[in-house]
Amino acid sequence: MKIVFAGTPQAAVPSLALLADSPHDLVGVVTRADAPLGRKRTLTPSPVGQAATDRGLRLLKTNRLDDAATAEIADLAPDLGVIVAYGGLVREPLLSVPRLGWINLHFSLLPRWRGAAPVQRALIAGDARTGAAVFQLVPELDAGAVFAQQSEPIGRHATAGTLLAGLSESGAQLLIGVIDDLAAGRATALAQAGEVTLAPKLTLDDARIDWSAPAETVYNRVRGVTPEPGAFTTVNDGRLKLLDVAPTHGALPQPAGSIREIDKKVLIGTGTEPLELVTVQPAGKTAMKAADWWRGVAATEVVAS
Repeated sequence: MKIVFAGTPQAAVPSLALLADSPHDLVGVVTRADAPLGRKRTLTPSPVGQAATDRGLRLLKTNRLDDAATAEIADLAPDLGVIVAYGGLVREPLLSVPRLGWINLHFSLLPRWRGAAPVQRALIAGDARTGAAVFQLVPELDAGAVFAQQSEPIGRHATAGTLLAGLSESGAQLLIGVIDDLAAGRATALAQAGEVTLAPKLTLDDARIDWSAPAETVYNRVRGVTPEPGAFTTVNDGRLKLLDVAPTHGALPQPAGSIREIDKKVLIGTGTEPLELVTVQPAGKTAMKAADWWRGVAATEVVAS
């Protein structure tokens, strides 16, 4: 079966790798254009773009699946389109170019968390479980019938980064199974059922911490926005990134946002019990242990906002 693959971030690379090593004919890879990264703003290929280049695969770099991209993909005469976190919508007429249409690997238990940030939103919401789904792409956002779905518990200390890394591997296996079934003519899909929730892309405002919220809510938000866009607060008029925080399991309450050193731990107050600051990054500096940062603050108590 001739397949076109579309994806961009590292989370899509395991799927690309399995597909490239499968018996199917991967006739082309679509990814977003090289982007400026780092302080020097060096143009850098996407993880999928780099992986495709390393394997010598035909590669199309585009930020828009427009008429030109549609024509180039149509020239490949694919039987199936596969998309994993490409970062753009597939619309008609491209949606109907492959004989079997397009399928999408999505990192949630559909119809929960349709949209760009399903893993992050699941963590922020405090969900106990997440998973991956392979579904038929349709014009409506993440609404197509589901071929296969898998569920797994969310670890108590998982971040969006660690959870997505695991799902990208297990989800790739799920995806290849569906592709094999489609090639054999035995795949079936079921309409989505249940309450629909949306997972819009995270903004910087999503990463600002409200210390008046309960500790569990704050902890879930930090995990959900790590590593990107990265949880932060304001201390002494400067931004402080929160790279790692931890529950304190019954520490005495302290005012929301107040920072104190207790028993050699740097604690910050929430609406309930405090959380421990483990690793932080002050503006313009590298990441450091919270205790080292605190010694440089030279205060007995500071209030974050």
